Parts: sequence; C-alpha cells; structure tokens
Amino acid sequence: MTRQYKALSLLSGGLDSQLAVCVLREQGIHVEAITYKSPFFGTEKAEKAAKALSITQHIIDFTEDILEQVQRPAHGLGNAMNPCIDCHAFMIMRAGELMEKWGFDFIATGEVLAQRPMSQNKTSLGVVARCSKYEDLIVRPLSAGLLPPTKPVREGWIDAERLPRFSGRNRSPQIALAEHYGLKDYPAPAGGCLLTEKRFGHKLKDLLEKEGIDEDRTNVWLLQTGRHMRLSDKTKIIVGSCQADNNILEKQANPNDLRITCPELSGPVTIAPHDIDSDDLKLACAICARYAKKTSDDPVKVEVRRGRESQIFFIDPLPPDATQQYMIA
Repeated sequence: MTRQYKALSLLSGGLDSQLAVCVLREQGIHVEAITYKSPFFGTEKAEKAAKALSITQHIIDFTEDILEQVQRPAHGLGNAMNPCIDCHAFMIMRAGELMEKWGFDFIATGEVLAQRPMSQNKTSLGVVARCSKYEDLIVRPLSAGLLPPTKPVREGWIDAERLPRFSGRNRSPQIALAEHYGLKDYPAPAGGCLLTEKRFGHKLKDLLEKEGIDEDRTNVWLLQTGRHMRLSDKTKIIVGSCQADNNILEKQANPNDLRITCPELSGPVTIAPHDIDSDDLKLACAICARYAKKTSDDPVKVEVRRGRESQIFFIDPLPPDATQQYMIA
C-alpha cells in the first residue's frame, strides 16, 4: 500500500492558507491545520475557514512567543512593532515541534513568493526556514516550484509538477484556483495583525516603555479596547469608546483599578490605576465627563469606584480640543 503522508498546515483563514490546504489534499496528503492566537491576531477567520474546509484545526496560544519577539526581535521590526521574520520562524518552529510530537511528516504554509516584498522574498523566506530549525521539512505549496526543493518534494511525497508557481502580488491566479476548489467565502487581503498598524504600535511601545507587561498579560489584551491616554509617566487611562468597550473594561481590567463613570449620563467607562494621584484623578474624571452625553454646561456628576467603595465628584468636562494632547494613538 502507498503510504499517506501527513502535513500540519498553518491556517490564518486567508485565501492563500486555504489554497495551500486544498493543493496538498488534492495530492492525497492528510492535512490538519495549526492556527495561532494572541492579543494581536484572533482566530475567527481561521475557525470559519477550517469549518468550510472540514479540516481538523488545532488552536495554539502564541502570546508568550510573540511578546518575546516584539521585545527582542533578532531580525528587527517592520514599519510598526511587527517582528514578521522572527514571528514566522517561531510559528513554524512551534508547528515543527507539534509535527514531531503528533507524528506528522512535514509543515506547510500559504506564503507566496514576493507577495510581500520585505517578508516573503527568497532571502527572507530562507532566513525564516533556517531559524525555524525545520528548514528541510517546510513546504510552501503555492510557490514550491519556484523555491529550492525540500525533503517532501525531493523524495516524492508531493508531486512538484502539480503544484502552482505563484509569485508576486497579482491575486488573479489565486482567485482562479479558488474557483477551481469551490472556495467562495474568503476574506479580502489584509495584514490581520495589529502589530503592523502604526497607531497600535504606538500604544504597545508606550506600554513597554512606561509600564511593562502585567503578569497575567491583561494590559496587553486591553490595548485594542478604547482610547488610551497618557496623563503622566506613571498614569495611563483607558476610555471606552462604545458599549462593547465599556463591557470589556468593566469585566477584564485589573480588579484593583478604578472604574470611573458618569452615572446619570450615557458615556464611557474609564479605567485608571489604583495608585493614581489626586491631580491625575481629577483630570481622568474631566476626560470621562468630556465623552459623556450631557445636555447642559453644568458640572457633571462622576463616580469613581474601586470594588465596593465609591466616591462622587462634580467635575467640569475637559474641552474636546484639550484631550488630544493625552492621546497615545
């Protein structure tokens, strides 16, 4: 009997990662998906794709790996706070470790040669492969015909002649192949990682330089929630920008932190550190009042809660044009 080879394929949910699965399965390869989660990228698109592909999916927490790379990137950062080369290498390394543990034969990714000029050129792909420690067991099915053959191709586990030879940023070949496989519901091309966004990068850099990371990583997870404002070197507040933000801040912020609200008005939940000084607390209350939906110019009733304790202040809202100086991003 001919042996069926087994691949672990990185699945982000984007079209390329879905096509990589389809291309391998068409050659009789048993494929299962690896999807990573962290404070900087979610799993929703990948979970939807895995369901559509009817593929077994393994969701792996990547938080500690990516935090390590952000703070100590061996190959530097991109235009924001994105350590793309190191991140990709560690993703493949973790997949390789699971490959060995679970008895799979090789790793696959949906990367396309030259699609991203900085992180997917031949040199960068080679660096990623070497740093992953699984250089000879990586297959990039969509561009394998244009890359040096690795063991699965050299030894005939995969027929290289049947693999695509995609290169560059033109997506027309991928779209045509998606039609061939009946893939219709796939996301538009996008980075998908908050670390590539400069505004988010400013918030993360501020956190690393001024506060450091909470032991439970709460302050990292909250970076994508609300407006982040730096009142002083030791004081940052987070101001909810919608009801969903308010719900997250109420439930997920550190229990010791202060919750500031305007109880008689519709408005934000504002989170402030428990050791905030009196001047910064008044400023935080004024900012919270600035974003409340008020109907008069009278001082606003502001409640400051910590656990079951609370204080009431009557505060003049900060003028709208005065808040920008505190905004981190």
